[in-house]
Amino acid sequence: MKTLKFIGLLISLTMIEASIYADELKIGAVNITAVLEQSPQKDKALLRLEKEFLSRNKSLEEKHENLRVAQEEVAKDGSILGSDELKAKERRILIDKRDLKRLQNEYSEDLSMRRNEELRKLEENIANTIVQLAKDESYDLVFYQGFIYISDRADITAKVLKILHEKAQ
Repeated sequence: MKTLKFIGLLISLTMIEASIYADELKIGAVNITAVLEQSPQKDKALLRLEKEFLSRNKSLEEKHENLRVAQEEVAKDGSILGSDELKAKERRILIDKRDLKRLQNEYSEDLSMRRNEELRKLEENIANTIVQLAKDESYDLVFYQGFIYISDRADITAKVLKILHEKAQ
């Protein structure tokens, strides 16, 4: 029984102590979705990806157009072509279709990998910015992901975005 009273006393003291410290705690939270959507670094990353993959995208479009033209020619001239010549052109179209599909898959995979790399860099930059802000403004705890509600007093998303805009210039 004495042990039970002692444990109850310890729990009570812990709760009182926690409430005292809770008044002094400085807590902030960052809306990651808003930061990712509004950061200028995201726009720069998208531009880099667009420039990097522009020539490959144009090449795929040209190959697609050439294949379409070849298919139209076979459809139009198929009746006047010899059997062997028609088979050869159809075989060439089939090979070109396979090549185009393979190139499109490679393009999609490469673009996806590069997009993920850029996203990781962006998230790392944002996390570093949040940590620096938390240190500079003496926050005890900052939530970055995994919360349901942020009061205006605890929301530091605007501060993070301001710093990211300043870094981008």
